[in-house]
Amino acid sequence: MKNSDWQAIIFDFDGVVVESGKIKTQAFAELYRPYGEEIVAAVVQFHTQNGGMSRYRKFRYFQEHFLSKPPLTEAEEKQLDIHFSELVVEAVIAAEAVPGAVELIRQQAGKIPLFVASGTPETELKVIVERRGLAPYFTEVRGAPALKKTIIAEILSAYALNPESVLMIGDAMADLEGAQANSTAFLGRVYPGDPNPFPEHVEIVPDLRGLVA
Repeated sequence: MKNSDWQAIIFDFDGVVVESGKIKTQAFAELYRPYGEEIVAAVVQFHTQNGGMSRYRKFRYFQEHFLSKPPLTEAEEKQLDIHFSELVVEAVIAAEAVPGAVELIRQQAGKIPLFVASGTPETELKVIVERRGLAPYFTEVRGAPALKKTIIAEILSAYALNPESVLMIGDAMADLEGAQANSTAFLGRVYPGDPNPFPEHVEIVPDLRGLVA
């Protein structure tokens, strides 16, 4: 992966640029704790198995399948979203960077366009990227409610990029599926000690230090 001449790199954010995966897991657990530990366990399991899916889709799924309640109203969903943001934003801003991520971003930003395609709500994501001092390095920062495969497709189209010359770096199956749907190259990041969510043929790395020249 290191020596390829990429036209552009698209980064997922949580677990690829920032070590924030556990923060999101804890936030979901906290949000659903009033319903009991059985629900918390189910919520955490679904969240960890569906990395890259937007929180809104998860809220709706939990409401229907775990809580057996009527669909969330717009006001209820907004309240969940606000509470979730309160639990995660400052923690993600303060979280450690994935080793090698900032170095890679700084090194490549002067050479090729860099993008973020995340399942985090876009307005929140932009605040986090800005507060971490990374905004100047990215051509675009994109997030939910748009689906990852749609975001990638729009980036490829808007910048007339050749998909095979674009690298997507992600830590979840949603990232791989987004890359595959658009025929881009893909590199998986798996946190050391965590189970590998990807098929055997997918190249994986424990961090991004190996991509820094």
